[in-house]
Amino acid sequence: MKLLILIAYFIVLITIGFVCRQKATDVNGFVLGGRSVGPWLTAFAYGTSYFSAVVFVGYAGQFGWRFGIAATWAGIGNALIGSLLAWVILGRRTRIMTQHLDSATMPQFFGERFQSKSLKIAASVIIFIFLIPYTASLYNGLSRLFGMAFHIDYSVCIVLMAILTAIYVIAGGYMATAINDFIQGIIMLAGIIAIIVAVLHSKGGFMAALDGLGHVSDPTVSSTPGVFGSFFGPDPVSLLSVVILTSLGTWGLPQMVQKFYAIDNEDSIKKGTIISTIFALVVSGGCYFLGGFGRLFSDKIDIAANGYDSIIPTMLENLHPLLIALVVILVLSASMSTLSSLVIASSSTLTIDLIKDNVVKDMSDKKQVLCIRVLIVIFIAISAIIAVIQYKSAVTFIAQLMGISWGALAGSFLAPFLYSLYWKKTTKAACWTSFVFGCMIMVLNLVAGSHFPALLQSPINCGAFAMLAGLIIVPVVSLFTKKPDAALIENTFACYDKTSTVTQKTALGK
Repeated sequence: MKLLILIAYFIVLITIGFVCRQKATDVNGFVLGGRSVGPWLTAFAYGTSYFSAVVFVGYAGQFGWRFGIAATWAGIGNALIGSLLAWVILGRRTRIMTQHLDSATMPQFFGERFQSKSLKIAASVIIFIFLIPYTASLYNGLSRLFGMAFHIDYSVCIVLMAILTAIYVIAGGYMATAINDFIQGIIMLAGIIAIIVAVLHSKGGFMAALDGLGHVSDPTVSSTPGVFGSFFGPDPVSLLSVVILTSLGTWGLPQMVQKFYAIDNEDSIKKGTIISTIFALVVSGGCYFLGGFGRLFSDKIDIAANGYDSIIPTMLENLHPLLIALVVILVLSASMSTLSSLVIASSSTLTIDLIKDNVVKDMSDKKQVLCIRVLIVIFIAISAIIAVIQYKSAVTFIAQLMGISWGALAGSFLAPFLYSLYWKKTTKAACWTSFVFGCMIMVLNLVAGSHFPALLQSPINCGAFAMLAGLIIVPVVSLFTKKPDAALIENTFACYDKTSTVTQKTALGK
């Protein structure tokens, strides 16, 4: 039964990919779905790209173990900051300015916004380099779940996921990804609710489970009684860093911001804001809430031997076979949707911002689409190889890989992108400074993290610091560096005034 459900799921995904082929014949159609994607598809695409096996298995397990039920704050932060505020603050302005500048990728946006070819190339290189470890981390969460459900080797899971994702993304582009994301999102919503109910039922219900968690103690973490069942947990400062990285970080991730490029109109942004927030509250809030009860299964979990990635699979291993099949499809859905989003972002960026006009002159639209498709295969293959090597070398901490990628990307892009949308005085030098600082601090954390201050040794805390520091660096550097061309800036920001005028006229006409 589990296998049949899985096969049916794969057939649906691939069928949608081939049905959407006719909408993926040019760059605009392949990368952005023709900028005609509605609110439901965009909101679900945003949510499913946001939450993957990294969150469900890696983050929920690790942070639920560390913070107890207080880990739920991370999910609430994801909903309010990572979804609601992201849509409100970035959604409309991103859509309007990227259309005005005719940019399909984040590097292209920087290049057009500051009339800087070097800035565009640097951004594309950063995206390609740091999306690879993020993509490799997606496979990890599936390994234990597939092993638990089907007793098959991890390498088979990697190859299966890589091939299936490549097929429907290469065939149908962004539109196929968006439709599949919608289906995958429905599975994630239903799955997380069913799993929470089943796990809590196995421990006597919510109140009994919460009471049991209140009696759990760990002197190595805290001497306070009942700390794992408390409101803020044993370490509120570290918990705040997790909330910042996993919530605010989405504002600077190219594969997330790109969703605003493709949405069809401003009304869709308003609807998408509500849908996306509710989705994040249920899925992310549910994941961290579930992980918060991990210590109730401590008699079956050996963190030292198997790592934090073993916590969630251990909590689920005694569920009904149909529920386990649902869990596998849930995590597979989350991971494949995120993987498809990442490979489109990376391959389109390399093609449009680096190869076109720099490596290949006069690159036609048809050749660009072909190049994007080839790079999707290469990108997926590289990430799969890294995942296998990582597995063979017994490196299992999903959160570390995720933290480095998110920290470098969001630390580099969040501040310059946000200020570029709102502040006319943002300078090219400030963007360069943010790029260098965000990448440098995360690379140093990776190779020499033990020499950092105790609070910043964790990639999670260091990534949060990089993002917050960028919000200070960009305006400070902008005040002391060469101002952008006044005519260019006025032309760029005029798009907001034109759109507001059109909207007002439309409203009066109605």
